[in-house]
Amino acid sequence: MEELKTLNRRSFLRNLSILGTALAYSQLPQLAQAQSIKDIKITILHTNDVHSRVEPFPMDGSRLQGLGGVARRSTLINQIRKEEKNVLLFDAGDIFQGTPYFNLFDGEVELTLMSKLKYDAGTFGNHEFDNGIEGLLKHFDKASFPFLTSNYDFSQTALAGKTKHYQIFKKDGVKIGVFGLGVNLDGLVDKKQYAGMQYEDPIAVAKRIVPTLKDKYKCDIVICLSHLGYSYEEDKVSDLRLAAATQGIDLIIGGHTHTFLEKPTEVKNAAGKITLVNQAASGGAVLGRIDFIYNPATKVKTITYNNYVLNSDLV
Repeated sequence: MEELKTLNRRSFLRNLSILGTALAYSQLPQLAQAQSIKDIKITILHTNDVHSRVEPFPMDGSRLQGLGGVARRSTLINQIRKEEKNVLLFDAGDIFQGTPYFNLFDGEVELTLMSKLKYDAGTFGNHEFDNGIEGLLKHFDKASFPFLTSNYDFSQTALAGKTKHYQIFKKDGVKIGVFGLGVNLDGLVDKKQYAGMQYEDPIAVAKRIVPTLKDKYKCDIVICLSHLGYSYEEDKVSDLRLAAATQGIDLIIGGHTHTFLEKPTEVKNAAGKITLVNQAASGGAVLGRIDFIYNPATKVKTITYNNYVLNSDLV
């Protein structure tokens, strides 16, 4: 449980952008004017690999015993929404499979609860296909939020037109572009369960979509909902590899590997800038949080972070 305790540290201010150390005198009035513009705070909350865990984990001696539960998550999310003006809530996949709730109700409970919690968007994990595409669609109308799947081509399936490549959210004038990337299902899911779907290389897709969000739609913050996995010893695309191979992504919200992170990982991207990678454990035991403090004039972004452990204190 020690590594879980470390996740509950309070937020720490991290400055990801450094102003130049020397400014010409002619720049000072412009700088003063820019600094007078108020910073805008964007709060990003996220989950991943909840795996149909509606109730807290049982007290069975496991490292997650007693943690999680939708009621606690709802309490914390509502508290944060009361405290913060601009909140977005995302999920990085594997909503389904893991408890009898899925076996008995085929995903209806999970999607209904996420809608009640007012998720803003999610992406697909491999377990979303455990009952096939038709099974996924069975209660798809219960989701009041979009699923973003940029590298899964569903055009030749019953899911055609029912997902989005990306979504743009606007909070206090700040544009947040969000897209989703899924893991290669080959070897993870029976091919019959996703017949007709075409898988595209996630790095190539990201290199195509990020410039669209940045240049065409002028997004100030770009976020990727990823079910690729944090990292691998073998030669597979992971969140860390994606971050290093691309540019323009501010935050990768990860899933699939059930990774505990004490704090977001900072990765130097292809442009030599920092891309953050965060992941919030599994089973809803942790709620991830990243705050972007953004100045519209200077374009400078600073962050705070806190991965909350959902324990009995939140009853």
